[in-house]
Amino acid sequence: MSDLKTQVLTAAKEAKAAVADLSVASTDQKNRALKLIADALIARTDDIITINKSDVQTAIDQQISAALIDRLTLTPERITAIAKSVVELIALPDPIGVVVKNWTLPNGLEIEQRRVPLGVIAMIYEARPNVTVDAAALCLKSGNVALLRGSSTGDSTNEILVKVMRDALVAAGLPADCIVKVPGSSHDAVTHLIQARGLVDLVIPRGSASLIESVVTNARVPVIETGVGNCHIYLDENLDLEKAINIVVNSKTQRVSVCNAAETLLVHKNVAEKVLPKLLTELKNKGVTIHGDLAIKPFTEKVGIAFQDVTESDWHQEYYSLDIAAGIVDSFDDALTHIKKYSTGHTEAIVTNDAEHATRFANELDSAAIMINASTRFVDGGEFGFGAEIGISTQKLHARGPMGIAELTSTKYVVTGDGQVRN
Repeated sequence: MSDLKTQVLTAAKEAKAAVADLSVASTDQKNRALKLIADALIARTDDIITINKSDVQTAIDQQISAALIDRLTLTPERITAIAKSVVELIALPDPIGVVVKNWTLPNGLEIEQRRVPLGVIAMIYEARPNVTVDAAALCLKSGNVALLRGSSTGDSTNEILVKVMRDALVAAGLPADCIVKVPGSSHDAVTHLIQARGLVDLVIPRGSASLIESVVTNARVPVIETGVGNCHIYLDENLDLEKAINIVVNSKTQRVSVCNAAETLLVHKNVAEKVLPKLLTELKNKGVTIHGDLAIKPFTEKVGIAFQDVTESDWHQEYYSLDIAAGIVDSFDDALTHIKKYSTGHTEAIVTNDAEHATRFANELDSAAIMINASTRFVDGGEFGFGAEIGISTQKLHARGPMGIAELTSTKYVVTGDGQVRN
């Protein structure tokens, strides 16, 4: 066995050993640990930012994309927001031990279905130190041990974040190994982790399409797929102009390096003259480049916004940048056809005053989230009231959409009898 494989499996074993203690920890103890984690993050802000700056500079030197650098960068405000999301978990109900349903059989047996932790959850992610804390905190609240493997780009930042949280766990009377950072920075470390049957109960990859595909293809343990976000916005024939402009601009530009940012804009032909001059002007002011079809090109030329002819790959693209694929469609049904062809199953939005179209849009598109007259940026665990999220699932089993603490549980049956035997 290679030294790296031994190190990875040792980390997984340490995590597995902590499951017994964490799975039976009281709500008060878990909440105390969360509060100590949040306080420690604030107290150590200067230290965290100093180390993070080094990671960011290394990423810049390596010519990492601007989107990944944005995700990697921590500021006092971002650390405060991360700590706030940890505190918000304290107020949420503890899912562990909750009775999902119960009933009594004719023979007197009492059956309860109770929520239980999944066990060891391995997170594999790219250049997002906020995920280090979000994932650990969500796992902690739901009674799961977090086994964290971030990318090498943010390794030093993740190292200090994990140390801060492990110290807080000990102060709360919990094993430090309830949060474990996976050693190694190579792809081999990921391979060893996702094939650790018997030690890892679930893997959740967050990052590029290639990362997710690699994990899904090679894992020997269960995986929840957090898919690529080619999110569409369709502007229907009957709409409110100001709402449409605000929703598109917010969805595309509020933060471009996230999976719930809009990547494709479709406009009904009968509303193009009404909407596009002002909308494209607003997008121009934000620095957006339009990857457009021939129908939309004249509007872009009048406004003077940066334009490129749209390609087939553009319709599939998750840009993570100030770029958007855009086109004009002849009808509502054409918009649905386009979205069904290119959707990644993440989030689709419609801006409309037509109740029938809103209903059809929600019913006929098979994505994890459908937004009606609202920004795609709301598809987020924190915005949904989950406190934070461990990812946005685009698959249908075992969870779908933003995943909070309830989605990090399984169930077991507890059957209570009084001597019954089966005939």
